[in-house]
Parts: sequence; C-alpha cells; structure tokens
Amino acid sequence: MEDCLFCKIIAGEIPSKKVYEDDDVYAFYDIDPQAPTHFLVIPKQHIPSAAAVTPENSMVVAKCFEAIAKIAKEMGMESFRVVSNIGEQAQQSVFHLHFHVLSGRDMTWPPG
Repeated sequence: MEDCLFCKIIAGEIPSKKVYEDDDVYAFYDIDPQAPTHFLVIPKQHIPSAAAVTPENSMVVAKCFEAIAKIAKEMGMESFRVVSNIGEQAQQSVFHLHFHVLSGRDMTWPPG
C-alpha cells in the first residue's frame, strides 16, 4: 500500500535499523523503544492487522513467529514478550500487521 509507513520501510523509502530480513519478513528496531531490547517483526505482505489474517495469508504469520524465534536465539534472549495491537482502541498506530518483541529487566506493562 502506497501510504503505509511499514510498506515504505520495507521498500527502503524510509530508513530503519534492520535486525533481520528474508523473503517474507522484515524486522527492525523500534524508534521509541519501551524496553532495553525492542524491535518489530512485520510481514512484507501488507496485512492491516491480526484481525485480517485469513487462511490465504496465515502462513506469513507463522513465518513472522519463526523469525522471532530465530532472532531471539541469535540475540541470546532467553525471555521476551511479543505484542500485537489490533485496532485504534488497542493503540495500533500503523495499520500493517506487526509484532513488538520486547526484552530486558526494565520492562513495564503495558508498554507505551
């Protein structure tokens, strides 16, 4: 989608501090971290939120979680939190499916 912030990040139109990338998934550090380690994992396919996951696009969600596990292992993260906000009332601010991955001793709940 041409107006989607995360689609522009994936396309390289907006800079990000990349953590991981493969054919289906892109991960980058959050610009407003809420924990000592805080990055986002997003599918390259535009899906507005977890509420828009269907049998046709659900495999990309699995690939996001595979990437989360791989990144966490590579970073030596033994424990972490994965959060996805769905809709404005849940404080979703970018309407492209994304997973916040947070880790560290100074985390609070809820983030933000």
